[in-house]
Amino acid sequence: MSERDLSLHAHLLRRAGFGARIDELEKISKKPYEQVVVDLLNPESQPDIEWDITQRYYSTGNHGWNTSWWHRMLNSERRLQEKMVIFWHYIFATGLSKDGASPSHYDQIEMFRKYGMGDLRTLLIKLSQDPAMIFWLDNNENLKDELNENYGRELLELFSMGVGNYTEGDVKGAAQAFTGWTFSTPLLEIATKDQGYSAGFVYDATQHNDGEKAFLGHNGKFNGEDIVDIIVKQPATARFIARQMYAFFVADEPAVAAWNEIPPQDPKAIEALEEAYFKSDGNITAMLRVLFNSDFFKDAKFKRVKTPLELVMGVYKLTAEHQFPSPGYPDRRAAIHQMGQGLLNPLTVEGWPRGMGWIDGGTLNNRVNSAVDMIDDANTPGVKMIVSRLSKLGKVTPEQLVDKCIEFVAPAPIRSETRKGLLQYAESGGVLDFTDPSKKKENEARVLRTVQLIVATREYQFV
Repeated sequence: MSERDLSLHAHLLRRAGFGARIDELEKISKKPYEQVVVDLLNPESQPDIEWDITQRYYSTGNHGWNTSWWHRMLNSERRLQEKMVIFWHYIFATGLSKDGASPSHYDQIEMFRKYGMGDLRTLLIKLSQDPAMIFWLDNNENLKDELNENYGRELLELFSMGVGNYTEGDVKGAAQAFTGWTFSTPLLEIATKDQGYSAGFVYDATQHNDGEKAFLGHNGKFNGEDIVDIIVKQPATARFIARQMYAFFVADEPAVAAWNEIPPQDPKAIEALEEAYFKSDGNITAMLRVLFNSDFFKDAKFKRVKTPLELVMGVYKLTAEHQFPSPGYPDRRAAIHQMGQGLLNPLTVEGWPRGMGWIDGGTLNNRVNSAVDMIDDANTPGVKMIVSRLSKLGKVTPEQLVDKCIEFVAPAPIRSETRKGLLQYAESGGVLDFTDPSKKKENEARVLRTVQLIVATREYQFV
């Protein structure tokens, strides 16, 4: 296979998943790019993680649910399905900080997993019936004689259309339609939050406003499903989802709140995704098919700042640790929290930053230090593999050490000044002689340090 093919496959797996080790990449790249896209878009064709295996190793409390999720992201062969869970979690952000009931939140994550690549209408209805979301945005307090507009407002502003595409009257109409949408067990009254039970959706007809409502130019005795039916037919909705996909999979965009004022950087790309939306009746997989096969995606390598999760998962992929349930994930959850991203703990109802919003003086130090600290053992499977591949060269020059490690670690364009700095370190130790058994530990240490220096580079911050 050509170097270009390998680079394109690597780009796809970084964006449609959490990356791949060089050995995984070489194996997957034996298939044509278009076939890999087909495999990604059909997760049911790939084996799933066995739920009971993770449950043997992890408790059912908040840490256990979250750790099981991390294990799936890192090890599932349904790569895109897991990445789409994160995509929707970014948009439909909810947090344990309000209620602490992990089963209901994990049910929400499972709902994203099940419906996140289907049609938007079904997903929005499932979201509106989700107990974690209902409690997060207070729709359990949305009663026919005491309206609470929180969910109706965020459904329009943050979940489907964006500011500037609806009126205050539309917010009221949506809120009225969702009166009586609540859940069976108030999350704060679960007997034991860490071990508790999932709440269930309840439609309370006695608290539903069954009168006439006005919404986006339509009038009727609408219920929540009717509101969603109207939303998914709006051009603004197609554009909103298209821009969300572009910002997540292609290139960094401004914050969502600015989209009504700042046009997309690639209008033709957004138009292509909008067209796919309407041709497929809002099918997410159809939009993703257009996106991954497009030139605007293929040409967008390293145009996005890695999220903290992508950074940490990429290093885990590199070291090949935790391929089987094992201790260690909780520390890294704390690490990404320090970088500004806590899963199931959004900063606000708007979720998390994007692009350069992830990076300031403090978070950049945390990002670099975390990546370097994770690569602290030459005996991890991934580092051992790199050492093994280099050892087959016999005697390795400083140039070979740098270039091969870049190839194995980060197939990204490395600036000349970055390579010069890496080469200065490599040259300080001279040639690595793998033919001399007495230099085994020294060689391993130098390879390990070279890998650490690469993940500390500016280039490694981009995906």
